[in-house]
Amino acid sequence: MKIPEWLPDAHRPRGPEQEPRKPLIEPWLNPVVRFLHIEAAGGLVLLACTLFALTLANSPWSEGFVELWQTRLGFRIGTFELDKPLLLWINDGLMALFFFVVGLEIKREIVSGELRDPRKAALPAAAALGGMVVPAVIYLLIAEEGPRQRGWGIPMATDIAFVVGFLALLGSRVPFGLKILLLTLAIVDDIGAVIVIAVAYTDGIALSILAMGIAGFGVIYLCRWIGVRSIPVYVILGAGIWLAFLKSGVHPTIAGVVLGLLTPSRPWFTGGSLVKVAEGVAQRLRQDREAEDIDHHEEAVEILTFTARETISPLDRLETRLHPWVAFGIMPLFALANAGVRVELSALADPLAMAVAAGLILGKPLGIVAFSWVAVTLGLARLPEGVNWKILFGAGCLAGIGFTMSLFIAGLAVTGDLLAAAKVGTLLGSALSAGLGLGILLYLFRQEDRRTV
Repeated sequence: MKIPEWLPDAHRPRGPEQEPRKPLIEPWLNPVVRFLHIEAAGGLVLLACTLFALTLANSPWSEGFVELWQTRLGFRIGTFELDKPLLLWINDGLMALFFFVVGLEIKREIVSGELRDPRKAALPAAAALGGMVVPAVIYLLIAEEGPRQRGWGIPMATDIAFVVGFLALLGSRVPFGLKILLLTLAIVDDIGAVIVIAVAYTDGIALSILAMGIAGFGVIYLCRWIGVRSIPVYVILGAGIWLAFLKSGVHPTIAGVVLGLLTPSRPWFTGGSLVKVAEGVAQRLRQDREAEDIDHHEEAVEILTFTARETISPLDRLETRLHPWVAFGIMPLFALANAGVRVELSALADPLAMAVAAGLILGKPLGIVAFSWVAVTLGLARLPEGVNWKILFGAGCLAGIGFTMSLFIAGLAVTGDLLAAAKVGTLLGSALSAGLGLGILLYLFRQEDRRTV
């Protein structure tokens, strides 16, 4: 919106990087609490869609269900053509939006969350590192030589939606510090997954097209610097960057993460500038009333509405608006398209399936507890209030629910029968991790309840 000329210079807002960081208007709900509520509900929807996909894939209607996701969709503009199966529109297109929200979450944590304070970030960072390294090592020890070795990144992931959903089943007995630890761990885990995708699962890069995508990031930063506030401008630029990454050979989800990290975390208006704008508008309205001129009344209302909206940062606005769409739309659709695997004994017996399952069931809790113990012993971190090593082990078992990211990486790492085995291993490992983690935590919290009676 253009600020009118009649508003005095002293009342005009300054650029986003010059303003204090604290907005005048805070969201009505704490961002972390709101995030956890959405993830918990989204996890239940995700579970329902997973079970539905598994049921259809192992039913008489399985052939039609599989063919549905291979339906080709596309468009042509002149000599340019983009044609993909529905499955890839979801995995390459909609999942880029999922990773954009991941980028927003990472930036929020770096700017104002647990990752802002190095001492607070030490424990989840160490736990996440252990939860990635140990599962990968266990996988490589079990998987046979050859193409199966390429799947080492599959058991490294943690699906925070499922984890928070199962924690919600335990009610208020779950220490809030444990929820924050797992949330931050999952975000660091996502950073690791993005690096793994970029380094290990990107082949045949077209450098000239990739350079165009990287140049697009520069254009976005330039637009931010000169104060462009129009969302359609950034949507068009983001779509162009996504297309450049898609055609370059680098997975377009990487572009989504970077775009999330580039989103401004500071509001355009804060307390002082908002008051000045309001004073300027009020002064103009008094002058108009004295002159019996009402031409600027509607304009004044638009200015105040715009100003109030801009007291919330673009990062907070976008995360608040997009997170429900991702949790209740994109992720369930991803589950329907990717979790529908036919469960056969041959797939269960495949070394790849066993390696993935073992990495999730054993590697996650062992890695999380071991690396956390090292960080605490060295004095780099301390356990959150209400969390002991037994509870952390139970939480580490829950972190073995890889699902979304594991299935996603599996689709990049292997194909054909190996992909079916990877999916079966992911589902088996995630299911057993959920049951084991939920059972351990439920037992430990009941023991605590008995002590307090």
